[in-house]
Amino acid sequence: MASRSRSRTRTQEERERRRQQQQQQQHHHHCYQPGLGPSAPSSSSSSPPLGSPSPPAASPPCGALTPPSPSLVLLLLAAAAAASLLPTGDGQNLVTEDVTVVEGEVATISCKVRNSDDSVIQLLNPNRQTIYFRDFRPLKDSRFQLVNFSSSELRVSLTNVSISDEGRYFCQLYTDPPQEYFMTITVLVPPRNLRIEAQKETTVEGEEIELNCTSLASRPPTVIRWFKGNKELFGKTEEEQWSDMFTVTSRLSLKVKREDDGVAVVCQVDHPAVKDLQTKYYLDVMYKPEVQVLQNSPAQPLTREGDLLNLLCQVKGKPEPTDVSWLRVDDEMPQHVIVSGSNLHINSLNKSDNGTYRCKASNEVGMSFSDYTLYVYDPPTTLPPPTTTTTTTIPATTTDSRAGEESAITAVDHAVIGGVVAVVVFAMLCLLIILGRYFARHKGTYFTHEAKGADDAADADTAIINAEGGQNNSEEKKEYFI
Repeated sequence: MASRSRSRTRTQEERERRRQQQQQQQHHHHCYQPGLGPSAPSSSSSSPPLGSPSPPAASPPCGALTPPSPSLVLLLLAAAAAASLLPTGDGQNLVTEDVTVVEGEVATISCKVRNSDDSVIQLLNPNRQTIYFRDFRPLKDSRFQLVNFSSSELRVSLTNVSISDEGRYFCQLYTDPPQEYFMTITVLVPPRNLRIEAQKETTVEGEEIELNCTSLASRPPTVIRWFKGNKELFGKTEEEQWSDMFTVTSRLSLKVKREDDGVAVVCQVDHPAVKDLQTKYYLDVMYKPEVQVLQNSPAQPLTREGDLLNLLCQVKGKPEPTDVSWLRVDDEMPQHVIVSGSNLHINSLNKSDNGTYRCKASNEVGMSFSDYTLYVYDPPTTLPPPTTTTTTTIPATTTDSRAGEESAITAVDHAVIGGVVAVVVFAMLCLLIILGRYFARHKGTYFTHEAKGADDAADADTAIINAEGGQNNSEEKKEYFI
């Protein structure tokens, strides 16, 4: 009983002290109106007549002194700012913290006192209604629950927070003079729904598609980002506000290619109330067929007479191509060529098969083709040693069977080269023999004509005389080459 009496007496003293402070503040506010106080002259009073003595100057209202100088005002303001940083109320200091909470979750409100002397702590809502006075809750809102109460702290939890709970909450400490600090509760509202809408479901390659990503009813407004694979794309954002909620729409224009078919476009939201919120849209792209002609046999690129030729027409498109056909460009298809769907087969090649063979494919989007140029070479003159070969498929838009001609020429049979060399050597030997006999025959004829005088003489003396006479008559004697 004695403790309760002392508590009541102390409470009455605090109330009386607050009442006196309020009266002093009202009196000070009433008196401090320069020029408008009770002793201030009326603005409508007439000026004294000329020549009359001037009336004494009116004294400042409420006994105030003359206006302070600017330097004094600055000094007083600096002193007030310094005083606001110091603890008040006999060294006690009230501390609060702002709270950010997601809608529907729990917010914790705390009023802490440093250097407490067991003064009364009170918590008020934005409407200045008392939530807790010490450990007593006058407000009939069961969402507020006492977490901790002591002489140095009043901590209260607020469950199922809504937007209406946002605002300033006040902590009051009954000291001399009383202290009051406020904290702010900010309520975050995550997006209610996130969706992507396409202008049309199916797109043809080369066309442009527009995607809209919408984030509904969030607070604060969301930031929308676009991704395709690891690449970030950028759209145009529009923002609408309904009451305290925001709806954000981002529009993305994208030109699609056939490689984009089945690729996911991601719409991702950045918001403080959520993490990793995103939605995906998978592109559906139609494109005309892509055609490739593959040579399955022969294994080597060089095609010779008698070889087996097997070509495969590989087709890919969306929708799936329904019409695949073969034709021979600028000529009729040989009768011995066998065409079965996407395959073309020739059992035994000959030079009449030379030409360009085309595979065509079409679907709803368009038509495409690929050409294969066939050139048949002569069969080898000698059989090369047996080798182990691996069949290789060679895709090409335009394929030429002469692609390996250069490498094949370098691998011509050695027997053919040897035969050509032997023919050249034999021809050279024959030419040398003919030239030798020709020069030998001309030399013999020359000496025969030189000795013609000796052949006609009857004896040796006559032959000498004839020879000497032949030398003297050299002008008459002629030499002939046969």
